[in-house]
Amino acid sequence: MKELNKDEKKIAVSELQDKFQKAKGVVFTEYRGLNVEEISGLRNSLRSAALEFKVVKNTLAKIAAKGTSVEAAKDNFTGPVGIAIGYDDPVLLVKKVLEYSRTNEKLQIKGGLIEGGVYNLDALKTISALPSRETQLAMLAGAMQAPVSKLARLLNATLAQFAYAMEALKRKRE
Repeated sequence: MKELNKDEKKIAVSELQDKFQKAKGVVFTEYRGLNVEEISGLRNSLRSAALEFKVVKNTLAKIAAKGTSVEAAKDNFTGPVGIAIGYDDPVLLVKKVLEYSRTNEKLQIKGGLIEGGVYNLDALKTISALPSRETQLAMLAGAMQAPVSKLARLLNATLAQFAYAMEALKRKRE
């Protein structure tokens, strides 16, 4: 990395802090051994899912983390650190990074921060097994809709039975 002057450092910290504040998920990686082509491949695979990968200077990242949820995971800023950032679906972020690390063992995952919680690699693997955010929302909507539709069917059945009983009573009196 090239040496930054004071103004460039302030801009880099400001941009990184903005990203940390907006992020719903951050995965910390060690990219030692990856060449430029491999890092570009990782960036492209993440970019296709509206995710981002940045190589950061640890001192600048620690400063940028102050006042954000990422501050809880500042211990991950040691050695050569690359961070993957997701703004919408943190589960998708974890899935994509783990998927890339399976195809390229040089990318080591140190841990992550999902919705404010700090997780190690094993927990991230568990999180990656979760369905996507859209699928979870659909499951929730279905679970919430089921009792309402069941109630509607029961009320309809009760009304139908009442109507049959009234019709039978009418026939009996005739």
